Amino acid sequence: MSGIVVVGDAGLDVVARHEGPIVYGGDSRSNVRFTGGGAGANTALWLRAQGAETTLITRVGDDAGGRLIRAELEAAGVRCAFAIDPEAPTCCVVVLVDGDGQRSMLPDRGAIGRFSPGDVDPAVLADAGHLHLSGYVLLDASSRPAGLAALAAAKLAGLTTSVDPQSAALLIDPAAFLDDVRGIDLLLPNTEELIALTGSPDPMSAKELLGTVGAVAVTAGTHGASWIDADGITTVPAPEADCVDSTGAGDAFDAGVLSAWTAGGSTVDVLRAGVRLGTLAVGKVGPQP
Repeated sequence: MSGIVVVGDAGLDVVARHEGPIVYGGDSRSNVRFTGGGAGANTALWLRAQGAETTLITRVGDDAGGRLIRAELEAAGVRCAFAIDPEAPTCCVVVLVDGDGQRSMLPDRGAIGRFSPGDVDPAVLADAGHLHLSGYVLLDASSRPAGLAALAAAKLAGLTTSVDPQSAALLIDPAAFLDDVRGIDLLLPNTEELIALTGSPDPMSAKELLGTVGAVAVTAGTHGASWIDADGITTVPAPEADCVDSTGAGDAFDAGVLSAWTAGGSTVDVLRAGVRLGTLAVGKVGPQP
């Protein structure tokens, strides 16, 4: 397997699991944990757990949070190509998780919101075969140029590329987003993001995206996942699982897909690898392995 470079957020998650509804203006008892987070860091760690040589490109603050994140990633064997912001804090997200394991997020992107093209060193791509970009980078106007620079550098270096749209709520201009990702090899939306891009939850609607992207892998939670390319559609089911916390399930799915795909796995094996890691992710609190 060639090395995989991940470009995206790395930060701290404050995960609050509450059983009942949030009481506006009052108290809602919950179980609170601090974990590492950020879509880029999550995918990088799941990739590393599968044995992939993984590098993470991101921007963090010159603070305790940034140093803690780097230390944990390096301890897991992830190579860190970090830009250090002297002013903005490291990304932090408050994650509210209800009794069904579904999460709502309150993100402060902090330093990653100041991610710039200069933070993407083409030399970091030298030993890699693939670059994966978290769509959050493209969906924020301030960091979008850095995301485009990363994709351009990967193309110049001959790497294959993938993008996860990450947030249906932030896909307010689908045409612009698709223009940004034109020419990538693989798009990795969930069902809600597919609706934002095509207007339909049907995985077959992803055929509209072919030509803009080479292939689409759609995750549909408990309904499994589908791969759509010029040869047609392949779907695999998801195993039954108790959803404790859905945070980062898509990031884990991405890692499973990419680790198997870059290793030359069949379409079925690629999807099964993604679904397996996504299922592992929802069975625990926090988004990382």
